[in-house]
Amino acid sequence: MKFICLQENLKRGLAIVNHINNKNINLPILNNILIRANDSGIELISTNLEIGITHQLRGKLEEIGETTIDAKIISDYVNLLPEEKIEFKEDGNEINIKCGNYKTKVKGESSKEYPLIPVIDRDNFCEINIFDFRKALNSVAFAVANNDNRIELSGVFFQFQNDILTIASTDSYRLAERKIKIKNNSINEANIIVPARTIQEILRIISNFSVDAQSLESDVIKIYLSDNQILFSLDSVELISRLINGQYPDYRQIIPDKYKTEVEIKRQDLIRAIKASAIFSKSGVYDISLILKKGVVNVYSSSSQSGESSIDLDGDVSGDDNDITINYRYLLDGLNIVDSEQVVIRVINNNTPCAIVSKDDDDYLYIVMPIRN
Repeated sequence: MKFICLQENLKRGLAIVNHINNKNINLPILNNILIRANDSGIELISTNLEIGITHQLRGKLEEIGETTIDAKIISDYVNLLPEEKIEFKEDGNEINIKCGNYKTKVKGESSKEYPLIPVIDRDNFCEINIFDFRKALNSVAFAVANNDNRIELSGVFFQFQNDILTIASTDSYRLAERKIKIKNNSINEANIIVPARTIQEILRIISNFSVDAQSLESDVIKIYLSDNQILFSLDSVELISRLINGQYPDYRQIIPDKYKTEVEIKRQDLIRAIKASAIFSKSGVYDISLILKKGVVNVYSSSSQSGESSIDLDGDVSGDDNDITINYRYLLDGLNIVDSEQVVIRVINNNTPCAIVSKDDDDYLYIVMPIRN
């Protein structure tokens, strides 16, 4: 195998594929990445058996072949090379790398034991604007459950229905949901659960391209579905992942149909007041209270150890006077996602979930459970 490529292209490709490589005692080959050069081009491939990533590397192919190489060693070395052309040549179990006045030999390992990346049927797919998709994932990923007690909650729920993709996550204390439009769609109605690690990897890969959006050949991401796997394809990268088996809870049952009180308020004013009052919340409880009255939103917290805080904000309050006590960390998470100047908070009472929505965006909903007295 022999090829020539630019240092910046190889550096970027390695950064995309080697993130999922972890030290694996039982299967050491997984610490490597597979480099394959054939008639289809030059590919960088990595897998941890749950996720597989393939990147098409731009370069000039001179001899076909394939080998595996330690992911950390090759990445660390390539990152330090000058921004010039790299000559990459396989010679038995050694990889000769030449870049300017840099020359090195790195031990390679046969690709025979490297796990195969699954191939799935590509009949069922849809296309979504890549930046809308990134926004949707960022607006729900933080609410995924961090424990394994309920495996279904450790992933993000995808619902494909009528050219709308609904993405949601919940940890039982809060719920985030975002709806986005599908462009081209051949997927029949489907409900799936995508592991949180997969979502993190997709966001990381998209961020590699979004830094230089002009380099994108297309502004869409393609999603392919099979019975137990999902494939994301964007630009020169494909990521395939297993799905979580299970039934996602019917979270819509906890979304109230009606509210007794609604307040529209400046988002940044509310965030500042919450952060100030949070200093005086009870340790480990993280509680603050929102007291809603005509024209006024009072943000209050108190602790026997630190003192108390009371901040009055101007707000357009409609409906009944009301109050609710909430975990301020959860509340801030939702407010930080909303990207409009005005935010709307809807409350029934202190025993039922409250909703946070954007004044200008009907496609996002954030629900927080109250702290009951």
